[in-house]
Amino acid sequence: MGEKEKSFANPPLQGKKMAYHKVGADQRAQYLDSDDLQATSLELEWDMEKELEEPGFDHFRLDGTVHQQVGITQNTDLDLEPIQPSASPKGRFQRLQEDPDYVSHYTRPPPKSNRYSFCWIFKLFCTALSLFILGVLIGYYGHVRCPPSPPPPPKPSDPHLSQEILKEIQAKDVAQIYRDLIQLRGKEDRDIAMKLLAQWTSYGLEDVQLVNYSVLLDLPGASPNTVTLNSTGECFYPNGQLCSKETKMLHSQDLLYSYAAYSAKGTLTAEVFDVQYGTAEDLLRIQNTANVSRKIALLKLGRLPLLYKISLLEEAGFGGALLYVDPCDLPKTQNLSEKAFMVSLNGGGDPSTPGYPSIDGSYKQNRSNLTSLLVQPICAALVRKLFSSPEKAGGNEDCEPLELLATAERRTVTLEVQTQPTYKTISNVIAYLKGATIPDRYVIVGSHHSTLGAYSRQQWAHGTAVMTAFIQALMRKVKKGWRPERTIIFCSWGETVFGKIGSYEWAEDLKEVLQRNAVAYVSLHDPVRGRAVLHTIASPSLQQLATEVRKRHNFTCLGQDKCAEFNVSSVQMQGDSDYFINHLGVPALQFSYQDSTALELTGEVILQIANNPVLPFNALDIALEVQKSFRDEHLNLERLLTMANALRESAQLFQSDEMRPANDPKERAPTRVRMLNDVLQSLERNFLVPQVPPGFYRNILYRLDERTHQFSVLLEAVEHCKLHQSNETLQAALSKVLSSLNSAQVSFKAGLNVFEAALLGSK
Repeated sequence: MGEKEKSFANPPLQGKKMAYHKVGADQRAQYLDSDDLQATSLELEWDMEKELEEPGFDHFRLDGTVHQQVGITQNTDLDLEPIQPSASPKGRFQRLQEDPDYVSHYTRPPPKSNRYSFCWIFKLFCTALSLFILGVLIGYYGHVRCPPSPPPPPKPSDPHLSQEILKEIQAKDVAQIYRDLIQLRGKEDRDIAMKLLAQWTSYGLEDVQLVNYSVLLDLPGASPNTVTLNSTGECFYPNGQLCSKETKMLHSQDLLYSYAAYSAKGTLTAEVFDVQYGTAEDLLRIQNTANVSRKIALLKLGRLPLLYKISLLEEAGFGGALLYVDPCDLPKTQNLSEKAFMVSLNGGGDPSTPGYPSIDGSYKQNRSNLTSLLVQPICAALVRKLFSSPEKAGGNEDCEPLELLATAERRTVTLEVQTQPTYKTISNVIAYLKGATIPDRYVIVGSHHSTLGAYSRQQWAHGTAVMTAFIQALMRKVKKGWRPERTIIFCSWGETVFGKIGSYEWAEDLKEVLQRNAVAYVSLHDPVRGRAVLHTIASPSLQQLATEVRKRHNFTCLGQDKCAEFNVSSVQMQGDSDYFINHLGVPALQFSYQDSTALELTGEVILQIANNPVLPFNALDIALEVQKSFRDEHLNLERLLTMANALRESAQLFQSDEMRPANDPKERAPTRVRMLNDVLQSLERNFLVPQVPPGFYRNILYRLDERTHQFSVLLEAVEHCKLHQSNETLQAALSKVLSSLNSAQVSFKAGLNVFEAALLGSK
C-alpha cells in the first residue's frame, strides 16, 4: 500500500525548494502487523493534510522524489523503510533545512481520486461543449429558416387606425392617378374598366371582378342636333354657334354630346312658350292663356326633378322642350352661359329591362324613347339669341333671371333631334376586401367611370382617382395583417351618365343578397368640386357620424371667400346611390369639397362603419327628421304629428337603453350586438313608399333640396292638386307617409321586445 502526495504551485517561496525527510526506526517496522500498517498509512495521510494546512504552504510544490533502498523487501507492494516515527508535533514529517541540492528518495504515483476527477471533469467539459455547439447550430439554422413572427396586427376598431391609414394617402398620389385616368378619355368602357381592374389587383386586392351587362344606350347621331329660328332661317348648334362646317369640325365631340338621351327622335316646328321652372303655377299660367298642344316649352332646370317636369309637360300636351340653366342659379364663380350639356331622361338602369337585371336570357323591351317629347339642352347664350333677351351689364353681381316678356313676339323654331339607340356591353369593376369577423355585412363604396368625351370634362376621373388612392393606402395596412371587421366592396360603375345603368344592373342582379347584407353606401360620385364649401349629404341615421367626422378636420378658404356654415342635409343626391337608397333602404353619405380633403372625411366614415362593433347609426335623428318634415301650416297633419311624436319617444328609449353597447364595451355581448345592428341596419327601409312620381325618391326621408322641409311626396301631391283641383293624390300621399311611420314604430317596438326577451333568457 503506498501513500499519495499532492503537488501545488507556491509562488511566495520565489523558486526556493522545500523538502520533507522521513524520520523513523527500521527496527520498529518489523513489529507492525497488517492492521498497524494500514492504520499507520491512514495516520500519515491525516498528518500530511494537517501539515499542509500550515500557513504559507497552501501553494507548496514538490520538485521530485526517488526510491530509497531498504533491507526488508518481503512485500514488493509495500515499502516500509521510509516509514519512520515522527518527532514533529504537527505530524509524522519533519521539515528539513532548505537545501537547494536536496533530492527526495521517494516517489509516489499521483492520487487515484485525482485521476478519476480529471477524467470526469474532462468528459463533462466535452459534453457541455458539444451541447453548446449543437445549440448554436440549431439556433442559427432555425433563425434562418423561420423568420421572426410579425407583430400582432392592430385591432380593426383601434381609434388611431383610421388616422394611420389616411396618413398614407398623399395628394401627389391622387394627382398622378387622376392624370393617368384622363389619358383614357375617349377609350371604350371596357378598356377603362380593365385598367382599373389591373391597378386595383396590383395593390393586393385578391377578389377583383369585371361584371358585364348588355344594355340599351342612346348614343349621339352622326350630326349634332340643331335649333333653327324660322323668322331668319338661322341655324344654331346647342352651344349657340351658327351651323357651319368649320364649327362642326372644330367642336365635333362637344356638339355631338349636347343632347338628351332617350328623347323622342325627329323634327318639330312649333311656337316656343316660356314655362320658367315648369311648376304647377307656371303651367297653369300658360294653359290659361294659350293652347300648348304640340308646342315647344322653354324650360329652366332646377327646383323640381327634370323627369317630373318632363312628365308634366307631356301631360299638358307639349311636343318638345328646350332645356337650359339660368346663370342666376349658378354660383358666382361659374359662368356656363356658352356651355352646352347632356342630360339623360332615364330614371335608372337598362331601359330595355326595367326592374330586372340585364343578364343573358333576359327579355329586352323596345323602349328607346322614354318620352314622347323631343328634348334638347341648349346654353343660356342661345336663349338670348333666339328670343332677343340681351345680357345686362354687371354679370352675376346684378343677375336678373332670364324671362320672356309676355308682350314679346312669340318665336317659332324648328327642333331637330337625332340619336342612335344601340345595345352595348358595359363593365363594372367590383372588388371585395373581406371582413375579419363580420364578412356577411357590406360597406359599399361607389364611384364611376365614363367614356363620354364631353361629359363634365374630366369630372368622372375625380371620384375614381380618390377611391383608387384610398384602396392603395388601405392595402398597405392589409399587407401588415390588418383587416376590417365588415367587408368593404369597392365599385366603379359603368355608364352612370346614361341613367346610373351599371349600379342599377348590379344591384338588381344581387338584390336578395344586398337587402340582407348591405349596411351603408358611401358615394364618391363627385368628391372634388366647388370653392371653399363643404357639401355633405347624409341619410338621417348617418348625420351625427358626418358631423363628428367633420369636426375633427379643419378647412381653409381660398382668397376672400368665406367658408359656408357646415350643414348636413338629407336631400336627393346625384350619382349611383339612387338604387341603394330607394330600393334597398340603405343609409348613404357623400362628401364634396374643393380638393382631396373630401377623401379624408370619406375614408374615416368608411373605416368607422366597417370597424365599429356597433354600427354608428343614430335612430333618434330619424325621428327628429320626421318631425321637421311636418312643418306646413297649409296641411292638416294632426294625425301624422301624433304618430311622429310617438315615434320620437320610441326612438329616445331605443337610443338611451339599447345603444349602451356602442359606448360601453362591457355591454357588448355578441348576440345582443348582432341583434342591435340588424335593427339599425333596417331602420330606413321602413320609409320606402311603393310608388312615386318620376324623379322623386321612394325614400321619403330625403327632401328635394335644402330649401324645402316637407316630405317630397307631400310636396308633389300639393303640386298635383293645383293642376287637377283634386285632393285624391294628396290623401294617397298622406296615407303612404302614415304607413311608413307606423312601420318604423313597429320596428322599434319589435326590436325592444327582442332585446328584452334575449336579456331574460340569458339570466
